[in-house]
Amino acid sequence: MRFVFTLALSLGSALALGAADPPKYRVLAQDKGRVALVGADGKVEWEVPCKHGSHDIHLLPNGNFLLHTAPATVVEMTPNKEVVWTYTAKPTPANKKHVEVHAFQRLADGKTMVAESGNRRIVEVDKDGKVVKEVPLTVKNPDPHRDTRMVRKLPTGNYLVCHEGDGAVREYDGAGKEVWEYALSLGDRKPAPGHGPEAYGVSVYGAVRLPNGHTVIAGGNNHRVIEVDKDGKEVWSIGQKDLPGITLAWVTTLHVLPNGNLIVGNCHAGPDNPQLFEVTRDKKVVWRFHNHEVFGNDLAAANVLGIEGVIR
Repeated sequence: MRFVFTLALSLGSALALGAADPPKYRVLAQDKGRVALVGADGKVEWEVPCKHGSHDIHLLPNGNFLLHTAPATVVEMTPNKEVVWTYTAKPTPANKKHVEVHAFQRLADGKTMVAESGNRRIVEVDKDGKVVKEVPLTVKNPDPHRDTRMVRKLPTGNYLVCHEGDGAVREYDGAGKEVWEYALSLGDRKPAPGHGPEAYGVSVYGAVRLPNGHTVIAGGNNHRVIEVDKDGKEVWSIGQKDLPGITLAWVTTLHVLPNGNLIVGNCHAGPDNPQLFEVTRDKKVVWRFHNHEVFGNDLAAANVLGIEGVIR
């Protein structure tokens, strides 16, 4: 795909000429033992202790926060820090190990979707914490820590699931039938252990489905952002060193803006790199979040606020 996003291109050109200011965003994220909401000025507006390394995070329409506070626990918390809803996943009888949660989403009908790694399933949970729907997942390399990363329920009712341990993104229907798959590739490189820019693998983290049916994928330690069409053909990408002054490490958060720009999370990249950045389709960086005072090198889950019509 070679989309021409006029606004994105115009913004990138204007910034290059010094004619426009970078966007001003607020950022909700977890790292350094806390969840914090950081204003556009870089100052902390709200925070709460959270010693668990979160892999998903949401600001709900009612102003509450949907947070990942323990390996298998999701809570809804008010701005006054009152917990008003909790779900903790438990191992199913078939799961002889433990269970972890790495993705969750509040649905339009009020239920909450939770992906349970170890149990190898997606559940939908009601306001009373009762599981009202269960969707089995296909996992070829079972591991309670790596079965899933980002998972989203699509407008079609299907589920888009990133399987970190399998190095693949799969789409499932409501019954758990696999209807689409894209497997990441090592290319001509060999795998390398670790988490920083020197590591390498196919541990995919995030994926979002575009209105045209394409899928944008945050490759985790593949050090790439790629876009593939319905047939799995790669149509656009950002490589590890494609952006001046930025080296991609563990690529995590994804936001697709209405103008076509992407906001990308860059975890484990070290203090010289931004933890988040916005980039146009012609690879012009228009915004950087580089705040190693509030957050550190393990910022995986972030929600960039104040953007209408964003897909994440």
